[in-house]
Formats: sequence, structure tokens, C-alpha cells
Amino acid sequence: MSRPALTRDDVAHLAHLARLELTDSELDRYGDQLSVILSSVAEVTDAVGDQQIEPTSHAVPLTNVFRADEVRPGLTREQALDQAPAAEDGQFRVPQILGEE
Repeated sequence: MSRPALTRDDVAHLAHLARLELTDSELDRYGDQLSVILSSVAEVTDAVGDQQIEPTSHAVPLTNVFRADEVRPGLTREQALDQAPAAEDGQFRVPQILGEE
């Protein structure tokens, strides 16, 4: 089945959406190339008979691979600060950065 070719305005609009700056010769060249691509995709779609294929967002079913969100005990402040190279007022002490106070 023959599909209408893209116009220069169509290509210019697509280029604008993609934030591309194209010259006049590029608009003509890409218009021809995109029309061939669209015709090829349409040919494959027609051959497959897409009417009998249920639309999906993924080719395979998705499953959650994360574990259950369960509360577990963590380190106390003292345990965390016990291994720190330097601590001050119950917090980690780190080197001064960029001369900030």
C-alpha cells in the first residue's frame, strides 16, 4: 500500500520538535529518507496483520524484583559514630570544604 510522502513542512516540524537546525538541502534529503522508512514500516505492519495483535506496553510481563519493605533494626548513633575517624556533638566531623564555615 502506497503512503503519502512527508512534506518539507512535516520534516521542518519534526526537526523543530527535535531541536535540530536543518538546511534546505537537508530538509529535502531527510524528507525522502524518512518517507522511505515510513513506507517500509507500513509495509511490514500491513504484512503482519496488526489487527489480531493485542497492544502491549512490554513484550514480556513485568514482575517486581524488589523485596518486601520491612522495618529492620539499624545502627544506633553511638554504633555509627564509633567507627568514624572524627565525631563532634553526636555528628560526623568532616574536613572543611571550599573555605565554608
